[in-house]
Amino acid sequence: MEVLEAIKTRRSIRKYKTTPVDDKTLELILEAAHWAPSWGNTQCWRLIVVSDDGIKNRLADTLDATNPAMDAIKQAPLLIVACAELGKSGYKEGELVTDKGDWFMFDVALAMQNLVLTAHSLGLGTVHTGRFDAKKAADILEVPQGYCVVEMTPLGYPDQVRDPRPRKELSEIVFYNRFGVKTSS
Repeated sequence: MEVLEAIKTRRSIRKYKTTPVDDKTLELILEAAHWAPSWGNTQCWRLIVVSDDGIKNRLADTLDATNPAMDAIKQAPLLIVACAELGKSGYKEGELVTDKGDWFMFDVALAMQNLVLTAHSLGLGTVHTGRFDAKKAADILEVPQGYCVVEMTPLGYPDQVRDPRPRKELSEIVFYNRFGVKTSS
């Protein structure tokens, strides 16, 4: 699958088959995250692959009861939990050098986007999940101090087909030379 096709056709999947994900496929997906760009090549992300149903259920319980990803986390054969090492990304020689604060959210997002697009290209589904109690999730996973849980995504073979959601026109989101200028001339 071509990259743009993967970008255009990936959907958030919330229903999964029980078919296991083989180790070779999982490794390819994790390798894609591994090669994501990061601030100063800090590679601040850490990925936890959860296959234990008891742990997945406990992690699902960290979601708000109305979060539609709750059942997906319980149902999918795997759950990928993305963590970040704090105080690395966005820093130079120990000093924060960006007005955006610790850059870890950007770096983790890049790694996770590589991961979900690769998963999709291999016929698997994912859904970015961020609305959960990250501190409880960190406790469940025994994430050490100096790291935080950022995101979770179920990973498995989709048991649903999702239609594309409407997108804004490029003319609504792209400007030239200055904000609000809609032509390049």
